[in-house]
Amino acid sequence: MASSANVKRIPTVTTRDAGEALWSVGALILVKVDSEQTDGAFSLVKHTAAPRYETPYHVHHREDELFYVLDGAINCYYGENGEETVSAGPGDTVFFPRDVPHGFRVVSDDPCRMLIQLAPGGFEEFFVAAGEPASAMETPAPAEPDVKALAALGREYGLDILGPLPN
Repeated sequence: MASSANVKRIPTVTTRDAGEALWSVGALILVKVDSEQTDGAFSLVKHTAAPRYETPYHVHHREDELFYVLDGAINCYYGENGEETVSAGPGDTVFFPRDVPHGFRVVSDDPCRMLIQLAPGGFEEFFVAAGEPASAMETPAPAEPDVKALAALGREYGLDILGPLPN
């Protein structure tokens, strides 16, 4: 993480389709603001996922996570066993503090687009490490994730994958 002595924080604009585009963890990830730009304060990614996409049940130990839903709808599961649920659609914001197990599923018939803020910044590097440059601005073809490799990588970023998303 850069220190304020090395980085001059200046106002920036990342245009609509600009940013590092990745196919990562089954979604199209567009890094809009990285932790270097904010001196580690936060990062912001645009996350686009296909209908029926779901994350594994997981917990971040280093950062808080905020979702702002632009299009589509998700069901979010949280708590020790995913027993708590909330639904969110366009204009809704969902906040998960660090150390709270959670995950989400896209429940809309159309893709779900969200802005995801992670604070402090740095977790966007997980998406880079887990993914590949996107060859098109669309969600990647569905594929089974390598859960073992994802879990090992996650541990490097303070993320524990707890298992599949609860039904």
